[in-house]
Amino acid sequence: MPDFNFKPLLEYAEKNNIFLPENTIERLTLYGNLLLEWNEKINLTAIKDPDEIVVKHFIDSLSLLKIISPKDGDSLIDVGTGAGFPGMVIKILRPKLNVTLLDGHAKRFIFLEDLQAKLGIKAENLHIRAELAAKDIKYREKFDFATARAVARLNTLSEYCLPFVKRGGKFVSMKGPTAEEELTEGKKAIEILGGENLSLIKENLPMDNTRFFITAEKGKKTPEKYPRASAKISKNPL
Repeated sequence: MPDFNFKPLLEYAEKNNIFLPENTIERLTLYGNLLLEWNEKINLTAIKDPDEIVVKHFIDSLSLLKIISPKDGDSLIDVGTGAGFPGMVIKILRPKLNVTLLDGHAKRFIFLEDLQAKLGIKAENLHIRAELAAKDIKYREKFDFATARAVARLNTLSEYCLPFVKRGGKFVSMKGPTAEEELTEGKKAIEILGGENLSLIKENLPMDNTRFFITAEKGKKTPEKYPRASAKISKNPL
């Protein structure tokens, strides 16, 4: 079994006053082991070093709780969740949060369903393209929070994510070093889609890693014609 060093995660949580449930380390250890086991069968992560998994997947996901403070019963959708980052980690840390994991690749849900069964935690697993789900009355403007990590540039990503957010909710995009450039590029799209009060937040993580968050509040309803078909979003971003 790989040896996961959770000391940096515990220190980060304590430093930032982020509450960790009693069984956090046991559950994240199981997560890490399953991730590496399943990664030999299907491509889930390029990061295979246990210490890097702790920092670049678990702490990175955990850092979202510096940006949002969900209440019990709130809802969050993780668009393009991949192997469950950040949504599944947030579900482990905040089990009373209603989490929906959305991804267009069915194989990833084989892993996520196995993980959830072994953890005894259930998120809603949604295998569908984001632009189709956002047209469905069951999901459109129903979430307190929408988030996405490393999915697309902001001017494109916002059209996939903001239609899920209810008025008064928040869209949080987890970005890398191009965040400032993407914020400038994506302002128009976010405004068209009903977003307002944009902010850019830089967060320093252990091992000299940096995460940028772009946040937008949902001030008004997204016009019905959005999101457009995927080809149109890609070819002609707002």
